[in-house]
Amino acid sequence: MADTYFISYAGADRLWAEWVAWHLEEDGHETVLDVWDWDTGDDFVQRMDEGLGRADAVVALFSKSYFERGRWTQEEWSAVVARRERLIPLAVEPLTGADVPAMLDGKIRKNLHGLDERAAVEALRAAVNGARRPTERPAFPGNTPETPQEPVVPHGPKPPLPGTGGTGESGVWNVSRRRNLDFSGRETQLAQLREGLPTDEHSVVALYGMGGIGKSQIALEYAYRFADEYDLVWWIDAEQSDQIPVHYTELADRLGIAVKEAGAEHNARTLLTKLRERRRWLIILDNAEDPELIGRWLPEGRGHVLITSRNPNWRRIARPVALDVFTRADSLAYFKNRVPSTTEDEADALASELGDLPLALAQAADMIEKGTHAALYLRLLRDSTRILREGEDPDYPVPLAAAVGIAAEDLAAEHPDAAALLRLTAFLGPDPIPTEWLVDARARLTTIPAHADELTWMRSTLEPLRRYSLVRIDGGAFQVHRLTQAVLRDQVDAVRTAAISDDVAMVLASVAPGDPQDPADWPAWASLTSHLVSQHIDVTTRPELRPVLRDALRFLIRSARPRPAADLAAVLRDAWTAQLGPDHPEVLTCTQYLGHATSDLGAIQDARPIIEDAFTRRRRTLGEDHPDTLHSANDLAAILANLGVNEESVRMSEDTLERRRRVLGDDHPDTLQSASNMAVSLNVLGDRAASRALEEDTLTRRRRVLGDGHPDTLQSMLNLGDVFMLLGAVAEACRLHEEAWALCRSTLGDEHSLTLEASQHLARTLQEMGRYDEARSMIEDILARRRDANGDDHPDTMRSAIALADVLDRLEEYEEARRLLVEVVDWQRRVLGQDNPETLASMHVLAAALHGLREYEEDRRLLEDTLARRRRVLGDEHRDTLNTAHNLGVTLCKLRCFPEAVALLEDTLARERRTLGVDHKRTQATLSSLAAAYRQIGMHRKAQKLTAKQGTKRRFGKKSR
Repeated sequence: MADTYFISYAGADRLWAEWVAWHLEEDGHETVLDVWDWDTGDDFVQRMDEGLGRADAVVALFSKSYFERGRWTQEEWSAVVARRERLIPLAVEPLTGADVPAMLDGKIRKNLHGLDERAAVEALRAAVNGARRPTERPAFPGNTPETPQEPVVPHGPKPPLPGTGGTGESGVWNVSRRRNLDFSGRETQLAQLREGLPTDEHSVVALYGMGGIGKSQIALEYAYRFADEYDLVWWIDAEQSDQIPVHYTELADRLGIAVKEAGAEHNARTLLTKLRERRRWLIILDNAEDPELIGRWLPEGRGHVLITSRNPNWRRIARPVALDVFTRADSLAYFKNRVPSTTEDEADALASELGDLPLALAQAADMIEKGTHAALYLRLLRDSTRILREGEDPDYPVPLAAAVGIAAEDLAAEHPDAAALLRLTAFLGPDPIPTEWLVDARARLTTIPAHADELTWMRSTLEPLRRYSLVRIDGGAFQVHRLTQAVLRDQVDAVRTAAISDDVAMVLASVAPGDPQDPADWPAWASLTSHLVSQHIDVTTRPELRPVLRDALRFLIRSARPRPAADLAAVLRDAWTAQLGPDHPEVLTCTQYLGHATSDLGAIQDARPIIEDAFTRRRRTLGEDHPDTLHSANDLAAILANLGVNEESVRMSEDTLERRRRVLGDDHPDTLQSASNMAVSLNVLGDRAASRALEEDTLTRRRRVLGDGHPDTLQSMLNLGDVFMLLGAVAEACRLHEEAWALCRSTLGDEHSLTLEASQHLARTLQEMGRYDEARSMIEDILARRRDANGDDHPDTMRSAIALADVLDRLEEYEEARRLLVEVVDWQRRVLGQDNPETLASMHVLAAALHGLREYEEDRRLLEDTLARRRRVLGDEHRDTLNTAHNLGVTLCKLRCFPEAVALLEDTLARERRTLGVDHKRTQATLSSLAAAYRQIGMHRKAQKLTAKQGTKRRFGKKSR
C-alpha cells in the first residue's frame, strides 16, 4: 500500500533528502519534498502545514544541523509530536544523546550513515515498513563459520538520484585521482554545487578559497558522487592556462574528433563546437588562476564547468562560490573517521590550533597515524611551525608550509607592497582586521612603503592579497588564517620582526573604538581586544599600549567575558609589577580588575584578598577620597555582601556612597553605582521603603545620565522590580522586569549574563503570580545556558538551579526539587559557608521539598538549623527569618508538636504584623497557619476570633518561601 511521506531535513542535508525521497518513490510511495514540490514565492509556513496535513508520516533526517536553534525543522517535528503523528527518524550522521532534544531522544532511529548504498536502502525500507517477523526459520547462531562482510564505506552514499556515483566506465572519464575515502563534511557546499549545476542547463561555477582549504577535494568528490549524472567527465589541471588546448585535444581524441595534423588549438575549438551539441558533460578546471585567460576556453552547451581557484574574481564568466575552512563539527568528524584513537577533546584542541584548515588536519592525521600522539603533535605545533612541513597526504600535493611559502614568494615577486602588508598582519591576531586601521596608519608604517593617496595604497596591497586568496576580505575587514600567519612569522628575521612589532603596536595604540562600557561600542572593542591578546608581540613592554589595555579590561568585564579579563589582568599585573613596582597606579588598576573578573568567575573567596590588596594600597598611596580608592571600596563592599558579611558590607557601602557624592557629585556613574548597591543592601536588611526610594532615585538619574539601554540602568530596573515584588506590588514588578528583559535582549544579546539575570528575575515574578509553567520553562532555559557558559559550579548556575527547584516545589515535583537542592546546598556550604544568606535560602527551599515529600523529621531538623543561623546572621525580625519560623511552625503541627508550633507561630505573627503590616500576604499566611493549629488542638473559638476580621479561609496554613 502506497503512503505519502513528508521529508523533514536541514538545508545541509539536502542531498540525503533527495536520496531518501527518490528511493521512497521508487518503491511506489509519494513524497512531499520542498525542493521538488514548492515554487519560489510560495508561503513556506502554509506549504509546510499543507504537506504535514496530507502526509501519512514524517521522515525526519536527524543531524547536528537539524537540531540547531532557529531552524524550521523544529517547527515540523514539534508539530508532529504535538499531534501524535507518525515520525520516522533516520540519522544521517553520528549523534549523541546531547545532540538530540529530550522529547525525541527516546525514539528509535535508523542509522543511514556509515553504510554502503544497498545497506542504506534496506535500512530506509525497514524504517518505513516497520519490523517484520521472519518467514523462514532463523539460522542456528552457534558453531557457524563467520561470513565475510562487505567493506563499509566510511561515508555513506548521498546521491540525490539512484546510484552511488560511478567511475565512468560506460562513458568518458579521465579522473585519474582516486576517490578520497577520508572525505567528510562539506555537505552544504556539495548541495550548493548541485544547485548551481542544474541538470540539462549550461552552468559554470568557480569554487575559490585559500590554498589547502579543500577546493580540489570537493571537486573530486562531486565528480565521483554525481558521475551517474554525466556521460562525460574530464579533469584538467588548469594552472598553466596555455596547456588547456592540449588537454582538450586529449578529450577530442577520446571522442574520435581530433585531427592529429591540425594542432592543439584547432582540435580544442573542434571540441568546444562538439560540446555545444552534447548534454550531460562535466569539465573540471582545477587550479585555474586567471579568469581572462580561462574565459575563452570555457565550453558552452547543456553541460557543466566546475572551476577551482585561489582567485575570487570570476563573477564575469562564472558563478563564484567561496569556500571557507571546515566547521568545527566537520573537523571533529574528520578526526573521528581518520584517527579514531584521538579523543574528542584532543581533536577539538587540534582543530582549534589548526584553524579547521583541511590540509592541516590531513597532515596532522597522517602524523598521528604514523605514531605521533595527538598531545605531542599539539605541543610541537604550539612550539614551532616546523611540524607543518612534516606529514604527507596523497590527496594534497604539498604540505601546508610549502603551499604558503610558494604563494608568498609569488606575491613578493609581483607585489612587494602587498607582501610587506601580509607580513605585518601575520603579527596581529587571526580574527578579522578592520581595513580602516591600516589605511589610517599607512603614512606612519615603517615596514610598508607609503603612497600619496588611499586608493593607490589599497590597490597595491589589499587587492593582490585578495587575488592570491592569502586573505579573506569581507565587510570592510580582512582576515589571515592563523596557520598562514604562523608560517609567515617563521620566515621573518629578528631585525625585521622588531620593526614589524613597532608598526603593529602603533596600529593598535591608534585605534579609537569608543566607550568600553557602552554596548554600542562593544563590537569595535571585541575586534581590538582580540588582537591585543594575540601574543605575537609583547604588549606588556609598550607604554603606549597601557591606556588601551586598561580600557580593554573594562570592556571584557562589562561585556561579561570574565575568563579572558582575568587572564589578561593577571598577565599585565605580573609584568607591570616587575617594571613599575607593586604600588604603581597601573598595577593597582590591573589588580582591581583581576579581583572583579575573579569574582565574576564565581571564585568569590579568591577575589576577596585581591580586592582587599588593591584597596589597602590605594588608600595608603592615593588617599581615602581618591576615585580609584573609592572604586576598590565599592567592589570590596560588594564582595563582602556576597560572602554574607552584611554589617561590614553595609558600613562600607554607606561610607563609599557618602564620599562619592561629595567627591564626584550625585549624578556621576560611580556614585550611582554605590547608590544602587546601597539600595540592595537596604532591601536585604528588610528596609523595603528606604530601598525603594533610593533605587527609584538612582533609576531616574541613570536613565537621564546613561540612557535606558545602559547595563547600569537595566540593573536598577531589575533591583527596583525586586523591591516592588517584596512589597506585594507584583504587577508593577512584572512590568519592570519584562521591560528590563526586553531591553537586555535587544542591547546585550540573549547570552549576556545580565540578560540571563533579567530572565531569572522575570521568571521569579511569574512564579509569584502563579504562572508556574511559564516560570519553569524560562528557568530551565536559563539553567541550560548558564551551565554551558559557566559550568555547573558557578554561583549564577547554582542560583538558577535553586530557582528551578523552587518552582518545581510549587508544582509539587518534590523529588526532583530535592535532587537539585541537595547538590546546591552541599556546594554552597563548601564554597560560601554555612551562614551565607544564599546557603540559608537554599536550605529553606530544600526543607520545603522535604515537607512536600512528607519527610517531616528531616524537614524539622533542617528548618531548626536554618532558623538558628538566620536569627544570628539576619536578626529575629528579618523577612527571611520569619519565613523560616513560619515554615517550622507548620512542620511542628505535622509532627503534632502543637505547643511548640503555636508558640512559634504566635511570635512570628506578632513580628510580621509589626514589620510587614497586617495585610501583607505573608502575615496572612502565618495567621492562617496559626488558626489551623488552634483548630487542631480544639481551640475553635480562638481560631474563629483570629480569622473573623481577616476573612481568612478555614484551611491549614501553607508553607511560605
